[in-house]
Amino acid sequence: MKSSAHWIAIASALAIPWSVAVHAAESPATPAVTAADIIRTAPASDWRSPDPENLLYMDIPSGRIVIELAPAFAPRHVINIRALAREGYYDGLAIVRVQDNFVVQWADPDEKNPRPVKTGKSRLPAEFSRDAAGLAFDLLPETDVYAPEVGFVGGFPAARDPAAHRAWLLHCYGMVGAGRDNDADSGGGTELYAVIGHAPRHIDRNVTLVGRVLQGIELLSSLPRGSAEMGFYAQAGERVPIRSVRVAADIDPAQRVNLEVMRTDSESFRRVTEARRNRRDPWTQVMAGHVEVCNVPLPVRVRP
Repeated sequence: MKSSAHWIAIASALAIPWSVAVHAAESPATPAVTAADIIRTAPASDWRSPDPENLLYMDIPSGRIVIELAPAFAPRHVINIRALAREGYYDGLAIVRVQDNFVVQWADPDEKNPRPVKTGKSRLPAEFSRDAAGLAFDLLPETDVYAPEVGFVGGFPAARDPAAHRAWLLHCYGMVGAGRDNDADSGGGTELYAVIGHAPRHIDRNVTLVGRVLQGIELLSSLPRGSAEMGFYAQAGERVPIRSVRVAADIDPAQRVNLEVMRTDSESFRRVTEARRNRRDPWTQVMAGHVEVCNVPLPVRVRP
């Protein structure tokens, strides 16, 4: 096998990533290590248990969706969403919109006589971004089209602008946001949506993102698409009823879904990211040498 210096020189001459040059030079007999392999063997210390106070259980006829809230980025919205869940606001509402390659949205379908909000609030100031100070940012080395820097903060895909000292969450698959009208402060959590399309990053910093789906996203992404404009269901009978939304902390521990999320500051997550950047398996013929932030899996498992 050639020396490292040899392959660095080739990578520089051809303007290709060093990691691609190295892996291309390795023997085909080198055992493939996939992201699934790394996730399966990750030590217990590389996993975290989400705070039950920041977990929502949304039950629909086909099953349960588990959502982790992100108070570090949208503290007022998270407090409000908890209050709405605890007052039973979401119970009996419906999934009203499923737009292909974009979002699933749930809200009060009766716009003329909307359900009154009791302990929560119907409107809040926008929380599109926050001061970047104090955030432990797990940076990706790749450049990004929409932000100066991208990576992960506490398990959530995020971006950062060092010059402006701002950070924000990203519209990756499974992320959850608070719907709004034209006014920035017209949202608050009474209408929520989950991203089911490929990273509509063009709306980053235009909507308050409040969390992400940890489990059950397939229950949303597989729903029939709405036939009306923007994917809304044209007929009331097409809507999917929401049976209940509960804060996990309010449920008996024996009835909770005991999930663990891989820490994005862990060595295992670094290796998962590299495995996505350079897939080394019998099927892959050309490794990408790069990874896009929304194409990095955020591993979740049921606690062993």
